[in-house]
Amino acid sequence: MTAPQHEPSSTPEGPGALGEPGAASESGIAEAEASGRDNGPASNVRDTTTPTSALAAEYAAKAGLHRTHTGQVDVLRSAGGIQGIAESIAPGLVFLIAFTITRDLTPSLVAALGTAAVFTVVRLVQRKPLTQALAGVVGVGISAWLANSTGKAEDFYLPGLITNAAYVLAMVLSIIIKWPVAGLLFGFIRNEGLDWRKDPVRLKAYRLGTWIIVAVLALRLLVQVPLYLMGPDGLAALATTRLIMGAPLYILGVWIAWLVTRPAGSSEATAGNTKDGQAEGLQP
Repeated sequence: MTAPQHEPSSTPEGPGALGEPGAASESGIAEAEASGRDNGPASNVRDTTTPTSALAAEYAAKAGLHRTHTGQVDVLRSAGGIQGIAESIAPGLVFLIAFTITRDLTPSLVAALGTAAVFTVVRLVQRKPLTQALAGVVGVGISAWLANSTGKAEDFYLPGLITNAAYVLAMVLSIIIKWPVAGLLFGFIRNEGLDWRKDPVRLKAYRLGTWIIVAVLALRLLVQVPLYLMGPDGLAALATTRLIMGAPLYILGVWIAWLVTRPAGSSEATAGNTKDGQAEGLQP
């Protein structure tokens, strides 16, 4: 799951797993490469029932969606964990602080790029997957190039707004064609595969869950676009709202979507066995 709304230091904004899925995330905001070896979807579930179920599992793994040992969605880890969230926030925060102090665009952009590069070095030292950090450097680089080209500090945040809007459109489309993103991700976590699409009640629930995530992304645009259009006068407020409406709001939105889409009469506080008896999951 896309991570949360990431700063330009991460992959496209939006749900890391659900579009930031990203989430890395951010996002959107997530370490999909690690999922095969540490509590990730591939290591927790071996769904071999149908080709479509395998596709759902693969989609969730690539989105960086993780779950706890009880079978519930691990929202924090799916958002990239503490380190991943820090990687998404720090470059934008450093840029704002540097620009506020110096009022000079060039050193502020260099500081943001340097911050993203430091996180990449840290991952090298830790021998962790570099996908998220490298994507962060590329994201900051694009944002820095755009701001430097236009000479407008607020354009540092424009790529994030654009990707956020793209995720809104993609998720709305998934609802319209009856392949809601929440169902593709949560359905795998619950070991439903894609069987939920055959149940009108479950399909409706996952469409509602996806609308909740869309509402989070749309709220970001509703608040941040007017601040962006204010130019330099709205820069501080824009940067601040990006922090507030980033990972915290994303995590809240995904958690609410998870609760809303629970199967009727299910207890998600305990884990059961899947059909093959070899993987943990939720009992519907």
